Amino acid sequence: MLSVYSLASGYGPAKVLFDVSFTVKAGEVVTLIGRNGMGKTTTIRTIMGLLSPSSGRMVFEGERLNGLPPYRIAQAGIGLVPEGRQVFPTLTVEENLVATAAARFGPPRWTLAGVYELFPVLSERRRNQGNELSGGEQQMLAIGRALMTNPKLLILDEATEGLAPLIRAEIWACLARLKAEGQAILLVDKHIDPLLRLADHHVVIEKGSVVWTGDSNDLTSDPYVRRRYLQI
Repeated sequence: MLSVYSLASGYGPAKVLFDVSFTVKAGEVVTLIGRNGMGKTTTIRTIMGLLSPSSGRMVFEGERLNGLPPYRIAQAGIGLVPEGRQVFPTLTVEENLVATAAARFGPPRWTLAGVYELFPVLSERRRNQGNELSGGEQQMLAIGRALMTNPKLLILDEATEGLAPLIRAEIWACLARLKAEGQAILLVDKHIDPLLRLADHHVVIEKGSVVWTGDSNDLTSDPYVRRRYLQI
């Protein structure tokens, strides 16, 4: 579904990514993991067209993403839940959801009713503005907003950052349900144990390069990788 080949990128003259390669297959959950500042968010921003790669290729379902503006990448079928949530603060919950609604690939899987069933609290708060929600509610709204684009691939950057344990558990349960329904997911998060239970494949990034890939069994059984690159 998504193939990234030898990606290099950064911010102006500051190069952050040097050699990032990985794939996400249909229905698969893949994580980008590593310590802070190693290039995970830069990778996602480059995939989404928010940064221009200096070299390498990004291909989504046979279409080259290099050089496409962010809206075209979204239209191709990639939905983003950005770091920091970035909900529209002065729009209501329902307006946030309707604003991104799209059905480009046949009958929509995700509608208002579906998102409200996934996150009942959003139905209860549907007339509240985005800036009136708690952090956990904003994250649910950000996920619901991305789902309303009916993406083929859902990308989440820091999926549970700053959330209380009970809310984190609810987000993990939501992602497990999406996986069971066949949703392809690319995921960044600091909480490794839930990722081990959820993901099919892990990609460890260190100083802008991929230094290890494998499944959860591989990662669990390799204490050197956990200690060296994840500090756990």
